[in-house]
Formats: sequence, structure tokens, C-alpha cells
Amino acid sequence: MSVDDVEFRKKIRSDVPHSARVWNAWLGGKDNYPVDRELADAVTAAYPQMADIAQASRAFQARAVRHLATLGVHQFLDVGTGLPVENSTHEVAQAVIPQARIVYVDNDPIVLVHAAALLTSAPEGRTAYVDADLSRTDTVVDEAGTTLDLSKPVAVLLMSTLGHLTPADGIKVVRQYMDRMPSGSYLVLCDTVKTPRTLAAQEAYDSGDNPPYLVREPEEITGCAEGLELLEPGFVSITFWRPTEEHPTAVDQWGFVARKP
Repeated sequence: MSVDDVEFRKKIRSDVPHSARVWNAWLGGKDNYPVDRELADAVTAAYPQMADIAQASRAFQARAVRHLATLGVHQFLDVGTGLPVENSTHEVAQAVIPQARIVYVDNDPIVLVHAAALLTSAPEGRTAYVDADLSRTDTVVDEAGTTLDLSKPVAVLLMSTLGHLTPADGIKVVRQYMDRMPSGSYLVLCDTVKTPRTLAAQEAYDSGDNPPYLVREPEEITGCAEGLELLEPGFVSITFWRPTEEHPTAVDQWGFVARKP
């Protein structure tokens, strides 16, 4: 094992909870440690809907990607990817358009370890991984441009991600991404809305010595769509965005899909 490998593994600590692994625990995954499951359980105790939100976020992402692919969108920039799970963006998109190109973005050493699972593209398409912080928008877009054709529409995905930034910074970052995208591009975005219950979850999560994850006022989410055209059904609880089940249950995470004119 090289010195670089040793130093890299030191960054992946199993004695403190980690956001990507905690999210993976809520999704019922296996890429987590006891300390992550302890924090996941503590947040769920404060806010029982938390695991439902995680599951709903993944389902919304799959529905949105599938819908955009049926509209002919064949390029996707998935920012804040997290650990690989079933129905990742490339799997959903390439099931509709085998030639689809997907770029995943994260700057987490744990996600980087698992990045190979995100790069199993259909032979006709392409996938790539950019190791960069989501706030470094020009770096992300420039690197993504080696895989994506930025003269053609791109769907930018920011799923349950902006809470790592202040609301004002989050809106700024989203606008910087969309400013770099051509007309006909799309933004797929969701985040947790601020309620007494989600504030309790935020407090429980912060107790795990994590960087805070900030829940949002509704206008702090819709502010990201300024200048864009919302697709039906607009800004809704994500379980109500083109649901596949007959009677979905609302969750405290809201989102939208919007088109750049």
C-alpha cells in the first residue's frame, strides 16, 4: 500500500458519523458503520419521517430523470452524488436513452472510493466522475465539459444537497450552474422545508459532530428557479411530483423540475 493510499484511508474515519453514510443508512444500504447508524437512529427518533424523506428523494430523482429522458434529454450533471444506490442517474437515463451521458460530482473521499460503481455506463453512453466541491461551479462545469456537450441541453441535478450551504449561497450556486447551461437545459432540485419537526431533525443531526445541514423556507428553494419555467405540477412535496402510486403521502421535502428558456 502506497503512502497516498494510507493517507487516503485516514480520511475515511469509522469513529465519527459521516453524512453520506448516514444518508445511506436511511436508504437501507450497507455502506455505513455503527456510528452512522446511531446518528441515523437519533435523527429518526427526533423526526420519524426522515427515512421516508431519503427514500422519497431517490424516487423523485428517478422519476424526474426518466421523464426528462423521455423528453429527449440525454445529458445529466448529478451534483452531490453521494454513495451509489439502486437506480442511479445513469441507470435510469440509459434505460431510456442508451447513449445518455452522465457526470457525477462529489468531493467526498468515501464517495470517491465507490465511484467505480457509478461508471458502469451502457456501451453506447458515457459516465464520468468529477472530484470537486459543488460550490466550485466553474471547475465542475469545465471538467464536466470533457464528457458533456455544453452546447446542448443538460439536466442539472441537486438532490437534498444545498443544505450544506447557507440559503443565499445555495441560490447563488444554483444560478451559477444554470448560467453555464444552454437554453433548453433543466434543473431538478429538492430540499427539506423548515417546520418544527424538521428543525428538530436538524438539531439532532448537528449533535453528531457533522457540518450542519440547514432546512429551508419554501421561498429559499423556489428562489433557485428564478428565470426558469417550472414543469407541471410545479413546486410540490416530492411524492406528488408525477407519482407512480395512486395515493402518495406528503413528505417535508419539496422540489421541482424547471426548464431554462
